[in-house]
Amino acid sequence: MRQRSTVFAALAATISLGLAGCGQPAAVQPPPGKQELPVTTAVPQADPAARWAGGYCDAVTHLVRALAALPAVDPSTPQKASRTSSDLLSSVVDGLDQSLSGLKALGAPPVPSADGGRKDVIGQFTEIRAAADTARRRIEAARGNATATKEALGQARATLDRLDALDYLKGLKDVPALTAAEQRAPACRQLDQPAG
Repeated sequence: MRQRSTVFAALAATISLGLAGCGQPAAVQPPPGKQELPVTTAVPQADPAARWAGGYCDAVTHLVRALAALPAVDPSTPQKASRTSSDLLSSVVDGLDQSLSGLKALGAPPVPSADGGRKDVIGQFTEIRAAADTARRRIEAARGNATATKEALGQARATLDRLDALDYLKGLKDVPALTAAEQRAPACRQLDQPAG
């Protein structure tokens, strides 16, 4: 999950500038080194655990792609900060929706009593999605009000910090058979590649 480090470092700087700089002249550029992650390559049918792990990583890839391609926040005016922050949070919500859909459709792994990690990630993604959507609505309601915009941006940053703290591959790492399957799944190996 090394791609996240670059994305979230740039995001933290972007939101900080938005919090501190409503009314500043410079716009913040998108995160450097964003990279398009290819979706899966085939896993042999005879390896159901690796196939399941690949499906899990494919689902998570939707969120990673959304985070890698987040729009820039423009802190030059409260109106622009509100609009561009709302766009950013909409992208986060869309990425979470796609990942949640994939994780739910995947179902339980082919390893007995091993579904706790996937369910935990689904629960955390669901909570963060709700928080991101609430922050987006607050930002939209605060448009034009610099103080309310800064407060709403603070909530947005807290939501993104929660997302950054997650271990997306927890659903695989808690079960040794799935950890081994992760190593055999090309989609999972792609998530571990450094950005750029």
